[in-house]
Amino acid sequence: MSSALAPITPTAGTTGCLPARPVRTNVQPRGSMPAALSPSGLPKARTVLAITARPGVESTGLGGLLYAFGAAGASLALLSLTRGEASPYNSTSARLEAVRPWELQLASWLLGISSVAVADFPDGGLGYSPMPELAERVQRAIAEHDPDLILVLDPAAGDPDDARVAHAAQVAAGFAGVPVAARTVPDAQSGWLVRLGADTGAARAVQRSAARAHASQSEALPEVLRSLGSLGDGEPLRWLVTAGVGAPAPRAAEPVLN
Repeated sequence: MSSALAPITPTAGTTGCLPARPVRTNVQPRGSMPAALSPSGLPKARTVLAITARPGVESTGLGGLLYAFGAAGASLALLSLTRGEASPYNSTSARLEAVRPWELQLASWLLGISSVAVADFPDGGLGYSPMPELAERVQRAIAEHDPDLILVLDPAAGDPDDARVAHAAQVAAGFAGVPVAARTVPDAQSGWLVRLGADTGAARAVQRSAARAHASQSEALPEVLRSLGSLGDGEPLRWLVTAGVGAPAPRAAEPVLN
């Protein structure tokens, strides 16, 4: 089992105080594809759909990018495919499958995510869930939110469940013609860095606050905060499904379950 608040790869960093959530402006027309990048390297999108394996990933793994998209004017939606019940940590007296979705709601509010859905696939066991079922759940989220971009963790940078999420997103997005971008590691091939610039301190402060919202995972929090504190102004991205064309990248490897 892996902690849902596992630290992520640092890029060297700065921190800051918690700001108000960004006001969304300069929204793009519906239907535009994020083939173009802003000067900072952020894909241009009106609506971004983040898909995660479990609560917590949206904060520690994708929080900096979600903050940047929201500050650039994008509407944000989130689908967590599990309730996070397999975490080895529980600082509460409640069952994780009951409390963690509520923690996700608070973390999502801090990140500026306006729509949150939590599915009931098994945490730590997405490899046992049929891919057609996973892809169909992602397709329903695509139909609901009509995103210009889907955001996931790179299958090479996360655990087997994260890889399974990325695979499902690729399958569903390939049919829908929606690009998929993955937060990856800084030295990933075919990737690039999104520069947060003057928003770095605000983005990292929001990430830390969102991570703290997962109170049931407080035992893991000190290590997570150290990891977030070492992040700099770069968020590494790469395409899994190419922008503008909607053609899927090579199929993600099937996860190996312990």
